[in-house]
Amino acid sequence: METTFISLLHGFEVALQPANLWYAFLGCLVGTLVGVLPGIGPLSGISILLPVTFGLNATQAVIMLAGIYYGSQYGGSTTSILMRIPGEASSVMTCIDGNAMAKKGRAGAALCIAAVGSWIAGTFGIIMLTLIAPPLATLALRFGPPEYTALLVLGLIFLAYMSSTSLVRTLLMACLGLMLGMIGIDNMTGHFRYSFDLAELGDGIGIVPVAVGLFGLGEILATPSHKVVGEVITPKLRELLPNRQEWREAAMPIARGSVLGFIIGIIPGSAHIISSFLSYALEKKVSKHPEQFGKGAVAGVAGPESANNSASTGAFVPMLALGIPTGPITAVLIGALMVHGVSVGPQLVSEHPDVFWGFVASMYVGNLMLLALNLPLVGIFVSVLRIPYTYLYPMIIMFCIIGVYEVSHSIVDVWIMLIMGVLGYGLRKFSFDPAPLVLGLVIAPIFEQSLRQSLIMSNGNYLIFLSRPIALGLVIVSAVLLTLSAISFVLKRKDWRAKLAEAETAES
Repeated sequence: METTFISLLHGFEVALQPANLWYAFLGCLVGTLVGVLPGIGPLSGISILLPVTFGLNATQAVIMLAGIYYGSQYGGSTTSILMRIPGEASSVMTCIDGNAMAKKGRAGAALCIAAVGSWIAGTFGIIMLTLIAPPLATLALRFGPPEYTALLVLGLIFLAYMSSTSLVRTLLMACLGLMLGMIGIDNMTGHFRYSFDLAELGDGIGIVPVAVGLFGLGEILATPSHKVVGEVITPKLRELLPNRQEWREAAMPIARGSVLGFIIGIIPGSAHIISSFLSYALEKKVSKHPEQFGKGAVAGVAGPESANNSASTGAFVPMLALGIPTGPITAVLIGALMVHGVSVGPQLVSEHPDVFWGFVASMYVGNLMLLALNLPLVGIFVSVLRIPYTYLYPMIIMFCIIGVYEVSHSIVDVWIMLIMGVLGYGLRKFSFDPAPLVLGLVIAPIFEQSLRQSLIMSNGNYLIFLSRPIALGLVIVSAVLLTLSAISFVLKRKDWRAKLAEAETAES
């Protein structure tokens, strides 16, 4: 413990150097802007700025690029709350209650809670990263393909179990997302699948056009025309900060989201996205007033925003300690370090202490910078709501199209976004929740690869999921959740029949 504290002090000596402070600030600022702009995710921002770091040393490069990653988790909440468009994929769940709070005149409160929750969760994640990275990395190392498969199945079932709609409807949406995620080149055979002879679909359907289409265009299409030209929201200055009741309602969701997000973050996958879905579902399940979710529940903003920030920090544990990328973003960061001659893995701490501890310390500083950047600008962001919807919505559509096109310069992505917008409109009309579709799309490549690798390991024997302790435990939890859901369904059906019988008796 003492050695860790001394090493961290050395890290602050590195991080507080003027040049390193500048690159931390630059990364946080760019990350916030990347999160605010619909369609531009942290992966795009990091990839675009990667060549800029070639003239920097390894410490400065990783400090700036990582700042873009966790900074985007802050900025993504802004357009989600103000416009119901996820600026970043992990902010999909924030759209639901954040935008509902904005429509009630509490946009400033929602943005403030999102910023403070992000800071608390981010700081918690960094403390955990500093203290328990080695044992957590050892645990993550024990996860093989069967464990990943069982974990992802549990995640889908857990989401469906916690959902407000029926389990069948939620799983149906998730399965649709999994099917969409199978479009493109088969990683194991190299064959094109379900691509309709479009070379642009070789890499599959991206999360950006799907999320922007479902939650951006879908919302605009579903908005009645008389509301579009309705009264413009003009929040007053005193409404920019949450009241005591809102702080009380946000406290426990922030705490739960911080812990849940970090645990999920250390497991490879799109953890910052998955954690926000699971946090929202958990908050709705434990809430005394679940009927408020979707109508402006504070917990629906505080929980997911805390979870995605904590998860983005947790993702650095296997990356720094083992050299294992937990997703495409950390893979790019590992590539950036390798370009600078730094090998990421167990030897990183001993061979490059300046890089490791300087990076960890810079995250403490970066989170304070993000809080200072976001809170004073809350009033500026809220002023976006003063633009009449007759001008705002066409501008939103324009930025959605430009943002989606700029990700990969593909007109096919724009068409996918438009199709998803129409689909999102249809799902809203038939009371389907589009969020599980996005989750299914995100985990589809990981789920398929881990499942097929598991079957290759066992020569096609599905009992491999029952022969490994961790996988067996996850399968058992999944089975318990399905059983509880079935029991709940049967009991509700009995109550419905009893009420129906009572009504018929009363009529006769």
